[in-house]
Amino acid sequence: MYKKWAFFLVIIVFTSCHSRKKGITNHQATRNNQSVQKLNKDAIANYTTFGGVDQYIDRFRNIAVQEMNIYGIPASITLAQGLLESGNGNGELAVVANNHFGIKCTSDWKGKSYFKNDDKINDCFRVYDNPESSFRDHSEFLKRKRYAHLFELDKNDYEGWAYGLKAAGYATNPAYPQMIINLVKRYNLDQYDMSESDYQKIKREDRVLSQINKNIGKPVKDSLQHVTTPIKMQFAPVNKLYEVKQGDTLYNVSKRFGLSVDELKTLNSIGDDQIKIGQQIIVAH
Repeated sequence: MYKKWAFFLVIIVFTSCHSRKKGITNHQATRNNQSVQKLNKDAIANYTTFGGVDQYIDRFRNIAVQEMNIYGIPASITLAQGLLESGNGNGELAVVANNHFGIKCTSDWKGKSYFKNDDKINDCFRVYDNPESSFRDHSEFLKRKRYAHLFELDKNDYEGWAYGLKAAGYATNPAYPQMIINLVKRYNLDQYDMSESDYQKIKREDRVLSQINKNIGKPVKDSLQHVTTPIKMQFAPVNKLYEVKQGDTLYNVSKRFGLSVDELKTLNSIGDDQIKIGQQIIVAH
């Protein structure tokens, strides 16, 4: 009886944290995968195979747009990666594990796992309860230091994202960027991408980069213009500036950056309520 319970304890351990999965044997991987398949047997049995790329796009385009609006990842990139990594939604990981992006286990992953040969024998992949969770975790997964610079790109710059993902180590295939770009162009996925105003971009960058900063516990580069030092043009920890545009008033600029009008006037030594187009004003320090 003791041996029986000890065996099941090993299985439970292997289906949780990746930090304890190194050196897993083929037998252990098989038993783990059988456990996952048994847990998801109803969903697997009722899985509707995608008849083509268009069906996959129709199913997930709204989710991709939603993730884009929250995080700034182009919807075209999310859809193209999903198509490529999931085999148009019909691959083993998508069917059994609801994993549409080939996201592997990491030391902080606490969920169930599924083993499959990839870069290594018995590579560990994340298991999700549903496809929507996979799309959200894809966005969250990219909120890491090595991907941080991608969030400073325009959210419709799919080519920049494609090359940036490869450079940051998302995939090992040297042709990965071109594969993604070709999918975007072939299926007009960029029609789901949206531009954003300078202000929207600033707010999105600051929000997402602050979250990344919180994750790594290190200062993050702010997306607002910084006053720079003359030597090597290093970012200086001083005042942040905003260039006044047509239609701006002290009131709407102060609200935009979470200040009161009086605070904005004090920061800039403004005696009246007048500001001019092109004027550089301090909005934080």
